[in-house]
Amino acid sequence: MDIRNRKAIVLGGTSGIGLAATQQLERAGATVIAGSRSSANVDIANSCTGPGVSCREIDVLDREGLSKLFQEEAPFDILINCATGGARASGPFLQMDLDAFQLSFRKLWGYTNSVRLGAEHLSSDGAIVLVSGFPARKANPGSLAISTVGNAVEGFARALAPEIAPRRINIVCPGMIDTPMFPQEGEQRKQFLARATERTLIPRAGTADEVASAILFAVQNDYMTGSTIDIEGGALLP
Repeated sequence: MDIRNRKAIVLGGTSGIGLAATQQLERAGATVIAGSRSSANVDIANSCTGPGVSCREIDVLDREGLSKLFQEEAPFDILINCATGGARASGPFLQMDLDAFQLSFRKLWGYTNSVRLGAEHLSSDGAIVLVSGFPARKANPGSLAISTVGNAVEGFARALAPEIAPRRINIVCPGMIDTPMFPQEGEQRKQFLARATERTLIPRAGTADEVASAILFAVQNDYMTGSTIDIEGGALLP
C-alpha cells in the first residue's frame, strides 16, 4: 500500500506508540484521525502533529461513539488500534480479584468494537493493525491477565483474517517500550526500565518509534495478513 493520500484512523493515537504511528503516517503522506479518550492527550497530540492530523476524543468502549466516528470519516484505508483499554490486573491468578481480571479484557473489547464497527467502512484494499504484547507468548510472573488478553488479541486476528480478505489484519507485538504508560520519572524510571530489560538480548527499553515503524510495515506490506510482528528486543527468546 502506498500511504500517500490515504486516510487512516489511529485509536489510542495521541500517546506513546499510537502517537508515534500517527506522526509516521502523517510524514508518509496520509491524512490521520487520531482518537483518544483523554482530552489532555488530545491537546498534547494537537501540539506535536501537523495539518494532516485531526484529533478526536473517543473511547473505544463507546460503540455508539465509534460508529459515529467511522460513519463520519468513511471511507478510510487504514485502521490502527493501540488503545490499552485501561487498568490491567497483575499478580498470581489464584489470588487475583476476578472482577479485576475481567476488566483487563477491556483492551480486547475495544479492539473487537473497532474492527466490528470499522471494517465495513474500510476500503477493499484496506489494512487493520492491532497491538498485543510479548506476554501473550511469554508470561513473566504476575502477568497472567495481560498474557491472556494478548493471546486473545492475536488469536482474534488470525481467525478473522480469512473472513475479511482481501482486506488485511495484522498484529504488532511490542516488548518493554519506554512510553507514558509507565508513571515513573527521572532516575526511578531509568532504573525501572533497566531492571525490566536486563535479561533481554537487547538490554534496553524499545522506543515508540521502533514499534510504530513495524505498524507502518504491516500497513504497507500487501502480502501479509493474520501475522504477528515481534518488536521485543529478544524478550521472547530463552
